[in-house]
Amino acid sequence: MKHAPATALSRRELLVLSAAAAALGLGAGSAAAAATLAPTTDLRWLDGEPPAFQDGATFGVPWPRGALKPTQALKIVGKAGEEIPTQSWPIAYWPDGSLKWSAHAVGGGEGRDGLSIVPGKAKVPAAPVTVTQTADLITVTSGDLIWRLPKSGADLVSEASRGGRVTLRGLRLVAIAQDQPTLEPDGVVRSSRYESWFSTVTVEQAGPVRAVVRFDGVHRGGGRDWLPVTVRLYFHAGSDAVRIVHSFIHDGDPAKDFIRGLGVTARVPMTDETHNRHVRLSGEEVGVFGEAVRTLTGLRSRGDPGAAAREAQIAGRAVATETLPPKLRAGLKWIPEWGDFSLSQLTPDGFTLRKRTSMGHAWIDSNAGQRTRGLAYVGGASGGVALGLKDFWQRAPTGLDIRNAHTDLAELTAWMWSPEAPAMDVRPYRSANGMDSHAEELEGLDITYEDYEAGWDDARGIARTSELTLWMFGATPSHDAFSAMASRVADPPRLTVSPQRLKAAGVFGDWDVVDGSTPTRKRIEDRLTYLIDYYMKEVDQRRWYGFWSYGDVMHTYDPDRHMWRYDVGGYAWDNSELSTDLWLWYTYLRTGRADVFKFAEAMTRHTGEVDVYHLGRFKGFGTRHGVQHWSDSSKQPRVSNVAYRRIYYYLTADERVGDLMRALVTSDSALEVVDISRKLPPSPGRERPKGVVASGFGTSWGAFLGAWLTEWERTRDPRWRDRILNGMNSIAGMKKRWFAGEAPYDLKTGKFLGEGDYVSVSHLNAVFGVVEMTSELLDLLDVPAYRQAWLEYCRYYNAPPSELKALLGRAPGGHNLGDAHSRLTAYAAKQENDHALALRAWSEFFGKAGREGGDLMVSQTRRIAGAAVLRPIDEDSVVSTNAAAQWSLAAIQNLALIGDSLEEAAAMSR
Repeated sequence: MKHAPATALSRRELLVLSAAAAALGLGAGSAAAAATLAPTTDLRWLDGEPPAFQDGATFGVPWPRGALKPTQALKIVGKAGEEIPTQSWPIAYWPDGSLKWSAHAVGGGEGRDGLSIVPGKAKVPAAPVTVTQTADLITVTSGDLIWRLPKSGADLVSEASRGGRVTLRGLRLVAIAQDQPTLEPDGVVRSSRYESWFSTVTVEQAGPVRAVVRFDGVHRGGGRDWLPVTVRLYFHAGSDAVRIVHSFIHDGDPAKDFIRGLGVTARVPMTDETHNRHVRLSGEEVGVFGEAVRTLTGLRSRGDPGAAAREAQIAGRAVATETLPPKLRAGLKWIPEWGDFSLSQLTPDGFTLRKRTSMGHAWIDSNAGQRTRGLAYVGGASGGVALGLKDFWQRAPTGLDIRNAHTDLAELTAWMWSPEAPAMDVRPYRSANGMDSHAEELEGLDITYEDYEAGWDDARGIARTSELTLWMFGATPSHDAFSAMASRVADPPRLTVSPQRLKAAGVFGDWDVVDGSTPTRKRIEDRLTYLIDYYMKEVDQRRWYGFWSYGDVMHTYDPDRHMWRYDVGGYAWDNSELSTDLWLWYTYLRTGRADVFKFAEAMTRHTGEVDVYHLGRFKGFGTRHGVQHWSDSSKQPRVSNVAYRRIYYYLTADERVGDLMRALVTSDSALEVVDISRKLPPSPGRERPKGVVASGFGTSWGAFLGAWLTEWERTRDPRWRDRILNGMNSIAGMKKRWFAGEAPYDLKTGKFLGEGDYVSVSHLNAVFGVVEMTSELLDLLDVPAYRQAWLEYCRYYNAPPSELKALLGRAPGGHNLGDAHSRLTAYAAKQENDHALALRAWSEFFGKAGREGGDLMVSQTRRIAGAAVLRPIDEDSVVSTNAAAQWSLAAIQNLALIGDSLEEAAAMSR
């Protein structure tokens, strides 16, 4: 697949930048200089073309250091200078207090092209979103839509009206659980139903373009509260839609609590005659299933209502009863009323659609298909409600249910876990198999690469976020309109900025836009494209889908079985190992590819929720790669790493990811509860007083660093800056500096303790985001001693043994992954302007030492078919995720740092 190269800053953008710079008193200067200073930018739609309609969009924009005061007002204008109603707020700051990232929201309406952000007071919508509060109720108003949100209780929305007509009642959550995963021989499965109960409701934004209300609560039923949940409702001016972001934590007992259903449900008043009540369900691709509760088509000729009535009913328009033939009017009662409809997507490859007249009667099959985008509607000529679930088939088993559409109050439910599927089972996949000591566990690790420990394969505390959209209508939408809505549920339109604009702001460290201008550059760029395309194809080819799994990829391939090692210990799910998330995000930053953004977004949603513990004894840590996302006993901060979430957060201003990052600022305290080195030989200073723990520089402190740096950027709270400085200064003060690798760590101050006169080198110390975060850090904080310590580590990690021995007194082992660590060498070469070192970095990059799978520069796919595989596949047996992620990150950083010496290095290697 070929992808268009990212374009440079447009002439129009440069002119606007220059004008904005002058307006801010930044000096006339050149357009290029203004481009690095002025607070303005052209915007682009992620998918290239503006959408026909969008229901409100929120996005982030970075600004160069010193360009923009936090108080500077910003607005969005169109091609002709027309102003677009905009709501803006700061989400990050530079150390000098200037604005680093701003967030912007636009309302619903036509997706315009040619938008730009410029200085100035933003226009207020003609019909703004407003929020009013009483002691018990929050009321959100947008045009003729009024939403009433109780401040406590079961409902998210108690009542909502459009044009004065009550269109929705009782929007709430529902969960169904049972005490066994399946029906046992005794024939009894006991189930329980739970509904939401919210104790805290907070208005986070109150308009005029965007209002956000957060609900925190639990699922309650039968005297039990469990499954903690946070729900945000997003309202936008000019839109009939409400975005719903639902995040729950699984805190049940895996051996006893089996979730059978998890959903969001709304009650819809039905006042039209049943032949004027309609159901819509999304089908395959742009397809729509549309039927009336009481059909007027397909009747005997004596009951035919006529072409006009048939056409109107199919279109969802009202058919006046008095216009029907007298015989049909008298015989309407004999036409069945279909009150219940159910669409079940139980696998990513198939859905079924059934209906029945009412409870107590048989279901009949209506239709079936492969993949649907997950939207349902119920209502009539006087109004109705649509509810959709993003990633519907990708997260199967899912479902959409309509009940009692023939009565005065229909019920519409979107199931994040369909009750038609087997119950959710998060029990451990294996038993101890007689392991009763660390020695035996280590023996097992040597065989299957699984760090197993009884009781540590616990799913309690994992979470999942789902995104839904709800609409209120004054009439039944047409098939075409409904199909367009389903597209927006599955793939919401997004505004963003170009890779060039991101780069010009100086954010996210060492990367550059795609550049294949020389032969070797093109060769590397082609391989980078090959690898990212291969993994995106593997998601579908290998069916990496499901409620808990969608967004992750597998770790290592088994060419003998032509399968990824999905069932072999630590070789199965990747769980962010060796910074796969960062590989995806840096690929997006430099390419601007929409498909890469969506791939990375799904991974961010997964790895930040499912692979991390949000309560319990492992809270704040994530789980190492394994057969189940929670099955490995190695719980580490390197997995819960904020470095993997922050790029998505800044690009989208997503509040849920913001919550997840903020929750990790004190995650270093978990080191007192979870000794992540308990199975290793004693580390330096193993006997420690209370409040002092063992911590690796890269795998632990490097992960904490991402949380503190991000929180400092977001809040300007100096506590987090000072905590970073304490770590930097204490590492720099050690005798072996970064080559000490780890040290006793004081939880209170964030300082490392001891002399650090030992050498402890690990290939894992710099592959979990610490390279990327340190590149940013050294641009933000001036700590000369730490800078020298890091540059020393960068220069010598891959150095010849003789140089290492001269520096450290011995040449330590443990420093493999040479090609991945070539970016450390490249960083030192760039910082120290050392051309010979740059050539060495390229030699390390192109060398094969330390590469897990083989030479990624020449790997290729081959077709495997016939009896050897379940179905024909395209296989690259060389690729492994560790190697692909680290090789790609090294390629990206090396090109940005020392790309000017690439062709010389390539010529020397020939």
